[in-house]
Amino acid sequence: MSQLNLQQCEACRADAPQVSDEELAELIKQIPDWSVQVRDNIMQLEREFKFKNFKTAIAFTNQVGEMAESEGHHPALLTEWGKVTVTWWSHSIKGLHRNDFICAAKTDEIAQSS
Repeated sequence: MSQLNLQQCEACRADAPQVSDEELAELIKQIPDWSVQVRDNIMQLEREFKFKNFKTAIAFTNQVGEMAESEGHHPALLTEWGKVTVTWWSHSIKGLHRNDFICAAKTDEIAQSS
């Protein structure tokens, strides 16, 4: 587990810098199961988590939601039968911030304990 999961999100203003290419290359290594997706010219982190049924998928969704609320940083969550797709990006800067990597690592931690 990376040290990202031990960090806290910081307030992200509209003028906060997106991660640089160098930071992106280093941070993505710490969350290897996540992929970078580009939608509408906005880089996002995304991962699909598999579950045995809808009940466990929705429980995971709720745990991620609680973590997101405590961090003040909120993902897109798509919950389906047997899977949850989690997408992190910083809306205010229209791209990736360190917060997204921190929350992705925390999401991984929740999945491991589910």
